[in-house]
Amino acid sequence: MRPGPPGYPAYLPAAGINGFALASLVLGLLWLWWGGSVLAVVFGHVALRQIRTSRQRGRAMAVAGLALGYLGLAVAAVVLIVLSAAA
Repeated sequence: MRPGPPGYPAYLPAAGINGFALASLVLGLLWLWWGGSVLAVVFGHVALRQIRTSRQRGRAMAVAGLALGYLGLAVAAVVLIVLSAAA
């Protein structure tokens, strides 16, 4: 008796993009008077942790959101220092 054809490989659905990574990038771009920068940093760190433990994509978006968020916070700190020195 002859063996039949090999079976099909198991179907694995494609991993989606992490929502926190996308939110981090959008908030980092918008910054919303520095409130978005704080949320971009928080969401970016949450996204990186979730991406590390799952099969989701979006690590580059999370890192970009973190970079923009930290940049926005640095600009806010400089503005506050300048305003306090001028007063």
